[in-house]
Amino acid sequence: MPPAPVRRPVPCREEDPELWFAESPTVLEQAKALCTTCPLRDACLAGALDRGEPWGVWGGEIFDRGVVIARKRPRGRPRKVTAA
Repeated sequence: MPPAPVRRPVPCREEDPELWFAESPTVLEQAKALCTTCPLRDACLAGALDRGEPWGVWGGEIFDRGVVIARKRPRGRPRKVTAA
């Protein structure tokens, strides 16, 4: 009998699922970082694009309203910047 294949951990199954669907930009960046070493990253991203996932972190990318975005902005109005 051949040896069983070695299974590498998949972060989204090992960590709190809320990380991948958080509102906080900081937490979403943590989820993206966990995806960097995932052996299923490419397949995860391709599947999310095929399914048109509306939101969350998939394959190391943030989806917002079905579109991949570089980073999520915090909720609310942006802070006013005063001219110096």
